[in-house]
Amino acid sequence: MQQSDESKATTSANNAKPTPSKNEPSALDYDGITFEVVEEEHTANGKVRRRGIYLWPNLITTAALLSGFYSIIASMNGQYLQAVYAIIIAALLDGLDGRVARAIGAQSAFGEQFDSLSDLLAFGVAPAILMYSWSTHDLGRIGLACCFIYTVCAAFRLARFNVQIGIVDKRYFIGIASPIAAIIVICSVWVQQDFKAMLDFSATWLQVLNAATMVIIGLLMISNLKYYSFKVMDRKRVPFVMMIPVILIFSAITYNIPVGILIVSIIYALSGIVTTLMSRKQTA
Repeated sequence: MQQSDESKATTSANNAKPTPSKNEPSALDYDGITFEVVEEEHTANGKVRRRGIYLWPNLITTAALLSGFYSIIASMNGQYLQAVYAIIIAALLDGLDGRVARAIGAQSAFGEQFDSLSDLLAFGVAPAILMYSWSTHDLGRIGLACCFIYTVCAAFRLARFNVQIGIVDKRYFIGIASPIAAIIVICSVWVQQDFKAMLDFSATWLQVLNAATMVIIGLLMISNLKYYSFKVMDRKRVPFVMMIPVILIFSAITYNIPVGILIVSIIYALSGIVTTLMSRKQTA
């Protein structure tokens, strides 16, 4: 028995594939051999799908990723100072890519995720491998566990940061930022390297101290302590005398760079306690 024309039309309509709207992703967006990025951007006219990535911010992020990767290789080869320098370069590049993106209007969701993955390698994995290769490997599984705690805390810190974008106050970081955490770790190794004539690296107390440092810094990353982010700078004029402490800090760092950077980083890590207490006092 043949179908009527009306029945055939209904069947054809049900089998027809829906045509995606202009701003909805389709299979054609991901068709082909080459890798491509398609993401939505919010504009004055609503959501718009765009293909491709912004070049300059992602090139800087890739350079930071390369620095972190090189640091891991250097640590495994016993080239500890080169590993330290590579992480410092990664930290400088990490501070640059976001500013470049904001300056040229090239912020994107892809860039944010790529930056976080780069940070995890450069400031979560590389410092842990550096410290393990330098000192804590002599503690066996305990040393390995302490370094892993640091790495997983860095991953938690970055994941929490991503989901809190646009929610938390931009003036503060919740938990110490992973680049600062990495700076504390690498400067600890750097200072010990500079004073190796005075230190016995086989001493258990020093190995335990390094392992404890990894755990403490890791816990600070996932804490709820507030740290000033320096993203929102006060443009008001200040008394000229305020430059004196800055000059003294720069002078101290210049006298002994690794010790100076380590001291400033530790002071910043402790400042989170003061900032949090003051914030709670104001809201009480």
